[in-house]
Amino acid sequence: MDATGPGIRHLDNGSRGTGQQTGTNQSPLPRQRGLHMKKTAVFPYAMTLPTIILLAFLTIFPLLFTLYYSLTDYYYLASGAPKFIGIDNFVKIIKDRYFQQAVGNTVRFTLLAVVFETGLGLAIAVLVNSIRRGNKVLRTVVLLPTLLPPVTVALVWQIMFSNNYGIINKLIGYIGIAPQNWLLDVRTAFYAILVIDIWQYTPFAFLMIYASIQTVPLGQYEAATIDGASRWQQFIFVTLPNIISGIVLVVLLRTIDTFRLFDKVNILTKGGPANSTATITQYIYLNGIRNLKVGYGAAASLIMTVIVLILSSVYVKKAFSK
Repeated sequence: MDATGPGIRHLDNGSRGTGQQTGTNQSPLPRQRGLHMKKTAVFPYAMTLPTIILLAFLTIFPLLFTLYYSLTDYYYLASGAPKFIGIDNFVKIIKDRYFQQAVGNTVRFTLLAVVFETGLGLAIAVLVNSIRRGNKVLRTVVLLPTLLPPVTVALVWQIMFSNNYGIINKLIGYIGIAPQNWLLDVRTAFYAILVIDIWQYTPFAFLMIYASIQTVPLGQYEAATIDGASRWQQFIFVTLPNIISGIVLVVLLRTIDTFRLFDKVNILTKGGPANSTATITQYIYLNGIRNLKVGYGAAASLIMTVIVLILSSVYVKKAFSK
């Protein structure tokens, strides 16, 4: 009994020691898993950090640079250092009648262009979606104007609007209308550029809305058909509610882009005749680039940025609230 007792105790102690060693070897596993999870959580941020830093540098630095010079009388050819003048540039700009006219033209152009481009884009998207044969070819043809550079589009339409040999004057001549100076007449220059912009960017609105239409569940159309809904009722109660977010996105993107209108105006009219086609970007170009008044141009740029933010604030609030 005494001989076996210590042996049993010896074995028991050995088994306990083995258990302790096993427990000691297994204890680091939860720590390793925790470290692995932390590394996995940090990895996406580490990969995107260089891009975030680059984008922040390319965005924040120019903004601060523009804000600083907007508060000075910086003139590019001046020998002395720029002087701090506070908000004098902003006050002069707001009181400038040419700037007021440029803002009015820009806002009016943006509203008209966005409404027509979105409306026509929606109509074309619905039409193309209803066509089964030749759908791909038609989509490609419709998108061609958007693929062209704005400068090329402006030069082509300048030839078409020519008073002497333009095809548009030739066509209206067949119906007895006298030739028009489309780009040199105060009554027509603004609308001529508007037509060009609508022609070029309606396909962009079409593409965005057409992509939204493809996401509408077919089951909703089938249910509406069973309930006896007409094509028009299906469009109003099925299609529109499903693509409204896509339409709002088109309105936002086209508002921001149209507000920066410059290429066509600078090539075709340079803001004339009688400032009837002057835009904010044209005003910034004349003062900040052509007249080398950098501080003045920087202030005008900030004002334009604020106006764009105000116009797009509705969509921005909706996007951040989700």
